[in-house]
Amino acid sequence: MPKLSVVIPCYNEKTTIRTVIERVRAAPVESIEIIVVDDYSTDGTRELLKTELQPLADRVLFQDRNRGKGAALRTGFAAATGDIVVVQDADLEYDPNEFPRLMAPILERGADVVYGSRFAGADAHRVLYFWHMMGNRVLTLASNMFTGLNLTDMETCYKMFRREVIQSIVIEEDRFGFEPEITAKIARKHCVIYEVGISYHGRTYEQGKKIGWVDGVRAIYAILKYNLRPR
Repeated sequence: MPKLSVVIPCYNEKTTIRTVIERVRAAPVESIEIIVVDDYSTDGTRELLKTELQPLADRVLFQDRNRGKGAALRTGFAAATGDIVVVQDADLEYDPNEFPRLMAPILERGADVVYGSRFAGADAHRVLYFWHMMGNRVLTLASNMFTGLNLTDMETCYKMFRREVIQSIVIEEDRFGFEPEITAKIARKHCVIYEVGISYHGRTYEQGKKIGWVDGVRAIYAILKYNLRPR
């Protein structure tokens, strides 16, 4: 059975990081490598990882300053040794029990990349934030117009890659611009891409949600930058 490397970028997730690591460890996958990248948390997450949670993960890496999700993923991807690599946010919005569903197109259909879509399929979705949904759809549409793909959820956390694919790509974005950047770059590489419906348990800003309108503006910039830049 192929080994799955799960890269968990985290920033100020003291209340959820233990549960996330435990859920990933308990996921129905035969061989899992857990890589946590702390993005210079200031709420006690860093200390918790160093003292209590480090034994629960295979590797815990600490950024020397707060750089953003893209930078944390860049660090985590470089450290991955599994055959397949997936992103797992450190909140409780995505369910690691769905890893086998994401892995199936890679193992059975020759996919290079699999996106877990919150807008496809009939699984449970928490009802929140109309304008977030609309913003996501607009960004996905804009990305698709440039890449020629027909994704329904470009901004999803659950992106799974063959390790040789993700480690062959230079990630330049430090923050949430990672999502449109990686989408543009895998499209340019002519990767075989699949999309799988997933459940989604969104959280509120009071519960720690971080993405905002500034990240949406950056995403538009990233869509233009990485799709229009000469090859």
